[in-house]
Amino acid sequence: MSSSNSPASQSSNNYVEQTVSVLSSVASYMRLPALASTVRTPKLLALKSQSQNQRPRPQSSPDTDINALLHRVSLPSSPRYYTLSKSPYTTPLVSISISISVPVFFLSLPPFHYCSTRIIILPRPALTTCIRALIYPSNIPANSRSDVPKPSDFGLSNFEELYIPTDDGEKLSAFYIRGPRGHKNSNITILMFHGNAGNIGHRLPIARMIINYIGCNVFMLEYRGYGSSTGQPDESGLNIDAQTGLNYLRQRAETRDHKLMVYGQSLGGAVAIKLVSKNQEAGDIAGLILENTFLSIRKLIPSVVPPAKYLTLLCHQVWPSESVLPNITKVPTLFISGLQDEIVPPKHMKQLYEISAAPTKRWKPLPAGDHNSSVLEEGYFEAMSDFIAEVTDDQEKEKTRS
Repeated sequence: MSSSNSPASQSSNNYVEQTVSVLSSVASYMRLPALASTVRTPKLLALKSQSQNQRPRPQSSPDTDINALLHRVSLPSSPRYYTLSKSPYTTPLVSISISISVPVFFLSLPPFHYCSTRIIILPRPALTTCIRALIYPSNIPANSRSDVPKPSDFGLSNFEELYIPTDDGEKLSAFYIRGPRGHKNSNITILMFHGNAGNIGHRLPIARMIINYIGCNVFMLEYRGYGSSTGQPDESGLNIDAQTGLNYLRQRAETRDHKLMVYGQSLGGAVAIKLVSKNQEAGDIAGLILENTFLSIRKLIPSVVPPAKYLTLLCHQVWPSESVLPNITKVPTLFISGLQDEIVPPKHMKQLYEISAAPTKRWKPLPAGDHNSSVLEEGYFEAMSDFIAEVTDDQEKEKTRS
């Protein structure tokens, strides 16, 4: 999908400029590919441009063209590095030796620069804090806890901003965004779980594409410790949050009879897998959509930070998707994999696809997609739309037969 030169496209310039203005406030955001991976982006955009010039592109309107929302953002001229300082702790409970001086990416983080260090001695509580900071960088980009774009910033007017309580006392912010009234998919709601940094507002261009291209409603739930939600993130807490979001949709009058699609990107894929595995028996989850997620955090660490491969057992945040996914036997699953993913090796997604026991499973490879750019690849939203149509039609046929 690319921006069209049609009159409709040209007349939308003002809207696009407003969109770019909002996105510029989160210019280091790592899930929106046009804004991220500053080390690789110039080359990436050049390759995309060359590829796009070699093949015909369908006409598209500003409402169904994610490039019109993302592609015009100016990028930083040089990579931004975040340096980990040497530890002041001296309690010899856990010893860590890191010696690496190249930029690395962790899930959806901007480049972290790990400077060569001496042996770092960390007490176990400090190690726990460090691990959480790496896996759940909710303050990146800057002001992510306070600056949350709204759907109205992206031309989405039919929405509700919500605060939903959890059973353990947290309050989760959320957006419920309605699709076009009267659309054939207006009885489908997508529960969307994002990657490990930024906030739900940063994913609104993706939500807008889903709404305008597919016609579904989108429920964007914010994890604890992210955006405007209270609390501190960890694996058990995020699982509580996901269940809270699903329970809300099941109890809400407007959505209790909707077909639900659970959609997770990167870390959000692990959240989605766990949620669906626990809730598939109810029959209201029509499908699971996974993009660029991993087998487990422990199996991902050696690919991201090779010197830390001997410390994986110390990582208390496990997210064991490879052992949970085979338990999903009643929910169709779509696997969207960027084959140039530089963070989660594509073999993680392929192995998840192979071990899946879903009644229907679909594999969508994106040959030029990396961890941050897959959503921009041709066929991404088409695959999502086709999958939703397939599984919801199958459900209707099953109801008719019964």
